[in-house]
Amino acid sequence: MENESIKVLHVINSLATGGAEKLILDSLPIYKEKGLQVDLFLLNGRETPFLNKLKEENIKVIRSKYKSFYNPLHILELTSLIHRYDLIHVHLFPALYWVGLSKLLVQAKVKLIYTEHNTSNRRRGNLILNMTDKLIYKIYHKLITISPEVDKNLRDYLNFSNLKFQLIPNGVNLEEIRRAEPVAKTLFLNKDDICILQVSSFRPQKDQETLIKSLLYLPENFKILLVGDGPLRGKVEENVKKRKLEKRVIFLGIRSDIPQLLKMADIVVLSSYYEGLSLSSIEGMASGKPFLASDVPGLHNIVKDAGILFPLGDSKTLSSEVLKLVQDKFYYQTISERVVERAGNYDVKVMVDKYFQVYEELVDVN
Repeated sequence: MENESIKVLHVINSLATGGAEKLILDSLPIYKEKGLQVDLFLLNGRETPFLNKLKEENIKVIRSKYKSFYNPLHILELTSLIHRYDLIHVHLFPALYWVGLSKLLVQAKVKLIYTEHNTSNRRRGNLILNMTDKLIYKIYHKLITISPEVDKNLRDYLNFSNLKFQLIPNGVNLEEIRRAEPVAKTLFLNKDDICILQVSSFRPQKDQETLIKSLLYLPENFKILLVGDGPLRGKVEENVKKRKLEKRVIFLGIRSDIPQLLKMADIVVLSSYYEGLSLSSIEGMASGKPFLASDVPGLHNIVKDAGILFPLGDSKTLSSEVLKLVQDKFYYQTISERVVERAGNYDVKVMVDKYFQVYEELVDVN
């Protein structure tokens, strides 16, 4: 079978901001270059910068007519699609459920792959969802994990045959970040301000609050730019107002110029409760700016001995490290060099090659 005859449908909730979403944006054009027919199905197809960029790459995008991720009618939509493909590659819950149930409903021969993007989720603490999870995961032919922590946690949780699992670290478009030119700082801040940047969604997993509270221990010219969107953004904005930090915390929403923003920032931070293998952390390190992260699963192994780890929720330690970076140029340069070197281990092209091998094995391509 020729490469171009392998038909792959990726399925994800939406193309809003997020690590899995960025992975789709960066990887699908590369799959296409390798000769695969690769399409994308979105449970919510609202216009976003990521979606617009993907359309510019001439990737076929199929948008559900239902807006809610959790509408079970997605199953019926998918049953009319899945027989057209050799492989369905799924990312995130509840897409995980809807694709699995669609295959069961029509008994399609299509092979299913699921990429597990996080070390944990709230379903694992719910007895009913815990049982349902294990039934759904069994439908999939291959479960891809993105870091050693994610791999161990999912294996322990499911207790399936080892043949189901494969570890493929996430990757980012390192070349895009290397060649990016910084946007002008004065678009958002004063030229003498110290810019601290965090790129992340506003969801329970993320911890923008600790970063924001660190400003209470830093001089007035230290400012934060928050890139991303999500259901908790309004709550975070309210807390910023309560602390009277509106002039020091700027919310940029969803952006398509992340590499340029990273190059403009003085310091990059990811404050989070847990991660899978965070693309934001890799992009932040690849930018050549000092990178600081919460010392939590999914960040510890990536950042240790390269960037700076601070205890979860410890805004005072975070502020001390930020201040030290600004005051000590040698320390700033040392951390910058270390994180760039570490990011070099996570190239999206290497990741795509590994997935391509899995695709070939599953469709029995010689």
